[in-house]
Amino acid sequence: MLGRFSLRARLLVGVVLLAAVGLAVADAATYVSLRSFQIDQADAALAAGHVQVEHMAYPPTHGFGGSGDSDRSSADAPPAQGIDWYAVTTLGGQVVFKHRLVGDDPPPKLPRHVNIPAKASHGRERVAYFTVHATSGDDSYRVRASIDPLRPGRILFVAASLNGVNDTLHRLLMVELLVSAAVLVAIAALGLWVVRLGLRPLRQIEATAATIASGDLSQRVERAEPRTEVGRLGLSLNAMLAQVESAFKAREESEGRLRRFIADASHELRTPLAAIRAYAELFGRGAAQRPDDLERSMSGISRESERMSVLVDDLLLLARLDEGRPLERTPVDLAEIAGEAVDAARVVDHDRPIEASLEPAMVLGDRDRLRQVVDNLLANVRSHTPPGTDVEVGVHSIGGNAVLRVSDTGPGFTEEQATRVFQRFYRVDSSRARASGGVGLGLSIVAAVAQAHGGDAIARPTLGGGATFVVTIPASS
Repeated sequence: MLGRFSLRARLLVGVVLLAAVGLAVADAATYVSLRSFQIDQADAALAAGHVQVEHMAYPPTHGFGGSGDSDRSSADAPPAQGIDWYAVTTLGGQVVFKHRLVGDDPPPKLPRHVNIPAKASHGRERVAYFTVHATSGDDSYRVRASIDPLRPGRILFVAASLNGVNDTLHRLLMVELLVSAAVLVAIAALGLWVVRLGLRPLRQIEATAATIASGDLSQRVERAEPRTEVGRLGLSLNAMLAQVESAFKAREESEGRLRRFIADASHELRTPLAAIRAYAELFGRGAAQRPDDLERSMSGISRESERMSVLVDDLLLLARLDEGRPLERTPVDLAEIAGEAVDAARVVDHDRPIEASLEPAMVLGDRDRLRQVVDNLLANVRSHTPPGTDVEVGVHSIGGNAVLRVSDTGPGFTEEQATRVFQRFYRVDSSRARASGGVGLGLSIVAAVAQAHGGDAIARPTLGGGATFVVTIPASS
């Protein structure tokens, strides 16, 4: 049933109920303890006044109970302290004598049979204590019943009214009820304040969650500290929100890159397709009958088809690497691959000085893809530096890694551009003229192949001008 209420209401009800149970137990213990104490005092008063009453009940002049069944007023004899009534009965319950000492309250209703011990130690009286109601009304009496060894056929009853005890207990009960009610109200008010104060961070978390649900992922739970349970919950939520925000940003960036990739790929493919279409139209307008135009059309179609094939091959390679398809893993000397690529570059661009510092560095990888990495880095130098620009190629083993470094002294790039050169279709020269050649996939392939081999690729400006590309791949054991 409490499950339908709020956490604040359940906590408050739980605190109040627990306090109510505690107060009830304390009140009951106090009430029972005081009642027991008052009864013990009444019993002590009956025992103390019993001797005087015994002389009154068994006067020497009358013999044993000689006054019969009379009812005399308290003026006939001096009252005994703490005793209101006394009476003498037979063992069968017949009243032999009864006497009121104090007041005019109804007498006690004496039982016919009293459970008095059968024996008394050391010659003392056989005594029993019990409580009875008055013959009329709501009054009650504490009664002491005794059988003296000298008078075994008679029972002496000595009674004291419990009106004072009952009044005291009633006042105690009323005080306990009022105090308990006041305490419960105070506890409820204090508990409500404490619960509201304790649940304030949860309300802040609720407000933060609502703001985040509306689209603001930058919100965080304030005052999240490890000292409290709610604070630790806030820390966990902040950590989760940071991961969610990071994931959303990564997804947005990925979607943005995908859109740019599709747009750039479409643009890059549109250019050779448009050229092929133009050459085909030239052929259709009669170039087959003109040898010069026929050669021009066929060579153009072949050139643009080759360019488009290279672009498609690069896109397919990047797609396979993105999917995480495994590459061939064989022992390869990165220095040997770099040496072959340098020789080929010198043949292609014999006017460009290329210095090589190659140390043996064995890796487990795909030889063709690693050769493509070196070729793409050297092709990037040829495309973006003037003829005659110095180039340095180095391969070294450093800290358990094979490190390939390609540096030039060309125009270089800025720090901001260095962080983006490995993005697909990104070019420092943003024009679409392609005067510098390339479509912006060469360095993307370098980074993707390095990552597929468990390494990475970085770019930074060269001191004194130029650019430096560093590819790091774990060395084979």
